[in-house]
Amino acid sequence: MIYYAKQVKLSYDFSRAVPVDNPKFRDYQNFLDKFGNDGNIMVVGVASDKYFTTPVFNAVESLQKRLRKVQYVEDVLCIPQLVNLKKDTIGETFIPEKIFHAPYTSQAALDSDRTVFNSLLFYQTLVYNPKTNAYVMAINLNKEVINSARRSQLVDEIMNELNVFEKETSLSTYTSGLPYIRTVMGDRIKHEMYWFMMGSFLLSAFTLFIFFRSFSAMIMSLAVVAMGVIWCFGTMKLCGYEITLLTALIPPLVVVIGVPNCIYFFNKYHTSYKECNDKNEALINMVGRMGIVTLFCNIAAAVGFAVFAFTQSQLLKEFGVVAGINIMALFIISLLFIPSVLSYLPAPKSKHIKYLENPFLERILLAIEGWALNHSKTIYTVTIAAIIFSVVGIARLKSEGFIVDDMPKSDKIYTDLKWFESNFGGVMPLEIVIDTKKKNGLIRSTKTLQKIDDLSAYIAANSNTARPLSFVEGLKFAKQAYYDGDTTSYSVPYEGDMAFLGTYLKAKKEGTQKTSLNKMMNSFMDSTKRYARISINMKDIGSMKLPLLLKDFEDKAHEIFDTTQYKVTLTGSSVTFVEGSAFIINSLRESIMWAFVLIAICMLFLFRSVKILICSLIPNIVPLIITAGIMGWAGISIKPSTVLVFSVALGIVIDVTIRFLVNYKQELPHLNYDVKLTLIQTIRHTGISIIYTSVVLIAGFFIFCFSRFGGTNSLGWLTSMTLVVGTFTNLLLLPVLIMATDWGKKKKEG
Repeated sequence: MIYYAKQVKLSYDFSRAVPVDNPKFRDYQNFLDKFGNDGNIMVVGVASDKYFTTPVFNAVESLQKRLRKVQYVEDVLCIPQLVNLKKDTIGETFIPEKIFHAPYTSQAALDSDRTVFNSLLFYQTLVYNPKTNAYVMAINLNKEVINSARRSQLVDEIMNELNVFEKETSLSTYTSGLPYIRTVMGDRIKHEMYWFMMGSFLLSAFTLFIFFRSFSAMIMSLAVVAMGVIWCFGTMKLCGYEITLLTALIPPLVVVIGVPNCIYFFNKYHTSYKECNDKNEALINMVGRMGIVTLFCNIAAAVGFAVFAFTQSQLLKEFGVVAGINIMALFIISLLFIPSVLSYLPAPKSKHIKYLENPFLERILLAIEGWALNHSKTIYTVTIAAIIFSVVGIARLKSEGFIVDDMPKSDKIYTDLKWFESNFGGVMPLEIVIDTKKKNGLIRSTKTLQKIDDLSAYIAANSNTARPLSFVEGLKFAKQAYYDGDTTSYSVPYEGDMAFLGTYLKAKKEGTQKTSLNKMMNSFMDSTKRYARISINMKDIGSMKLPLLLKDFEDKAHEIFDTTQYKVTLTGSSVTFVEGSAFIINSLRESIMWAFVLIAICMLFLFRSVKILICSLIPNIVPLIITAGIMGWAGISIKPSTVLVFSVALGIVIDVTIRFLVNYKQELPHLNYDVKLTLIQTIRHTGISIIYTSVVLIAGFFIFCFSRFGGTNSLGWLTSMTLVVGTFTNLLLLPVLIMATDWGKKKKEG
């Protein structure tokens, strides 16, 4: 497993959240087949009124040359390399000419070329914003590399060149674009995963040593979870999976789920040894009593995660498969490893079992016992009040996610993205595909050109989008060049214009034109000239507003384009993100419901009583309701990272319930089916291990609170809070419910 674990790789492909048979996913794949990747552009921005001074402009020229030499950088679009079109009346063609001729030694020469540049409306708001003196450079990256491990090195090399530029010019650069954002976030996920695992190990080791005062118990427990973590990574590789935003959470989860297994085994071993003073008998009691309990606890936890494997989302499937398999693997490892090693070790010393007589915990357990048995009305009142408070909070819950989600507002990724949004309308790709339903449909009539321009103008007027780019913009650029740079000629060509422009626009087999204007225009329509694309950069407005914006654009498109003659499709990474986010959230909700059903079946099989089934589910539902309510009051949105809290918490809190009820069921016959006395014994016997386990779990999840990702941070404190509430509901509310149903008495009477 170590051999395979070392080979697992990191992935950050959010599109896999959407099922392959989803219409939106198919639309996106069709777009990629026709026009290529829409998410391989990294953008660099500069804001300065000194941009067109010779030192800065020459530094920009030098920067783009260095960037072009970086391996896997396919092209760089920047102002010093832009071209103007010159009409060659003899050859009836357009000749591309560089606007600028850097490096400059004369400011006057640069100013003269800048005048020409300012007259070209095609570039305005596309590569510069005249209102804010903001300028942008686009770096086209190899699409295979940006989906591989090599992308981190590629981004680092680009950032090193930008750092050199900043030192040369004393200017700040702003960096964004999906390749950059996903690479940096992916690297942070990987980095955090290692730190969280180390933190979980160290915290678990410290807690275990404090509890048991035994290096052997601590080392054995850590060995169990270490094997579990190795199995996690090995399972990912054997299943052909990669580390994703979701599967990265599994190894730390294995640590905090595996340690309680060890605590319960050691607690039972020490309790039995204290009673019988015989090591072998204590081992037999430990395996006999805790084996079945731990089995059902791990089954319940595994079911809570494994249900994701039955969703249609590939990301959730992978999470469910890996989590389900390895939680059960933890049971096998702990059941075989701990008793075997203990059989070779000497019997525990008095200091190792001293924790069983902790005066502080005994006072806590006596207080819990007193409240559970004598203050049932108070417990019911507090529970009902908490539920009412939570239900009001649940009504305030929103379901919203962002492409750049969970980043601190002060993080450079976030602030740079906002800079691009305020200066250039955003960097998130949205694509509109126009299908004319016939070959050469794009050039048969200028009416189609006008319709595309009308839709582009409508989109450009929206505050959430940048100016769209299509082949029509290229035609407007060509028309302005045909009329010798007259700015009033930058408009959609009429039929009469096309009669003259047609000859100039035909690509020659030789020469430079084929790789300039025609290359640009052909990237916005397919080879049959049936399909055209309108490329839009937009703001990261979130999954609540984005569907409304898309609906608005779609309605306008259907108003402009007759659906009998055209088919308009909205697609791109932004659309698949919304679809993927919504699909994951819905799948998680369904999975949690199925997990409840399957766990209920397991509980019914284990206890063979509908009454005890109801008693067992209520203490687990209440913490989830309270957590959802607090999320609503705290303004935390439902998204893939936060909705996972409910599944994680359910799988773990039910563990406490099962251990309490199994111990209760085992003790009931020995105490002549006296419910009250059995509850007292159960609280005293299992209370210590439940509290110890809860402390370890809460501390383990609290580590996530140090994450720089808001969702992971929320997962940490929300899960910790749910476990705190779950501990109290299982130690206070569960005994009250058992007393109310008199479970056990009737069996005695029978």
